[in-house]
Amino acid sequence: MNAPREQLVADLKVLMSDVEELVKATASQSGDKIAEVRGRIQSAAAELRPRLAQAEALLKEKAKIAAATTDDYVHDHPWTAMGVSAGVGVIIGLLIGRR
Repeated sequence: MNAPREQLVADLKVLMSDVEELVKATASQSGDKIAEVRGRIQSAAAELRPRLAQAEALLKEKAKIAAATTDDYVHDHPWTAMGVSAGVGVIIGLLIGRR
C-alpha cells in the first residue's frame, strides 16, 4: 500500500538530483532567459527539498505504526494470523500450480 508513495518519494529525489545537475551544467550559459529559468528552478528545488524530507519522514512513521499494529495483532491473535497466512499460502500455491 505504501509502495507507490515510497516510489514517488524515490522518483522525486532522482528528479531533484537531475534538476540540480541541469542547473550546474547550464551555469556557464548566459542570457536573461536562462538565468531566469535557472533561478526559478533553484528556488523551486529549495522549496521542495524540506517538503520532500517531511513526506519521507511521514511515510516512515506510518510504516512503523503499521508494522507495530500488525505485530500487536499477531501477538494477540496468533491462531487467526496463522490461519490467514496458511490460506494465502494455499491460494498462491494453487495459482502457481496452474501454470
